[in-house]
Parts: sequence; structure tokens; C-alpha cells
Amino acid sequence: MIAVGSDHAGFPLKEEIKKYLEKNNIAYIDVGCYTPERFDYAISAQKACDKVVSGECDKAILCCGTGVGISMAANKVKGIRACCCSDYFSAKLTRAHNDANVLCLGDRVIGAGLACELVEVFLNTEFEGGRHQKRVDQITAIENGEKLY
Repeated sequence: MIAVGSDHAGFPLKEEIKKYLEKNNIAYIDVGCYTPERFDYAISAQKACDKVVSGECDKAILCCGTGVGISMAANKVKGIRACCCSDYFSAKLTRAHNDANVLCLGDRVIGAGLACELVEVFLNTEFEGGRHQKRVDQITAIENGEKLY
């Protein structure tokens, strides 16, 4: 199950991503917003990320105007590794090397076609583990207030 969310600026892109998920029989939960009326991204980010952390959803896809603000909000939720991507390589490696569990996209930055390609590679790339696990563990340690130095 995938959580999807957006603010008003990301609403059109979220709707296109939902069509892609439906076409590919990928189950999702839409946590809002539900109209193009003004809506704050932090609310959708927190709702979606809470579903990931609780285990109700495996991953989340979030959209705002640039993807940056919603990724910053998402990364404040303990257990979330969100990445704002606008290219294929970053979307693939954020899963393979960083075990990212949230993909953030910007409606004002990329079009629906590219967004759906990034969603596809994000959802279908497995974490490689191995040497990358140490770095993911370090991110978790920082999140838990530990010093790495």
C-alpha cells in the first residue's frame, strides 16, 4: 500500500500519479489534499508518513510545488527517509543506496510523464543493503539524537 499526499500546488500531479497507480493495480491511500484549494504541505506529509511509520503503508509519494517543502516536512517524522527527486538516477539510487521510503516530487518542476517514471523506478527498486546499510544506520542514529563523531 502506498500513501499519496500533496498540498494545493502538488494536487494536479498527485492526481496524475493516482491514475498511474490505478492503471498498474497498485493500492494506495490518498491522505489529501482533495481539491486545489489552498492547503499546507506539512499536514499531508505528516499524515502520509505516519502511515508509513505505522506499517499501514510501505512507502509514500508526496507532491508540492517544488517537492522541497514537503520533503523537509516528511523528514521531520521519525523513521522517514524522504527524497525530493526530479531525475531517474536520483529516484533509483535513493532506494538502492538510501532505502528511502518517501518520494517527493514538484508539480512546478517536472511533468506528469516524468513523475510517473520516477514513481515506477522508486517503487520497483530494492534497497541493496550491504555497504549502504551502515549509512542508513547512521541516519537513524542521528535521528535518535546520537553523535556520530
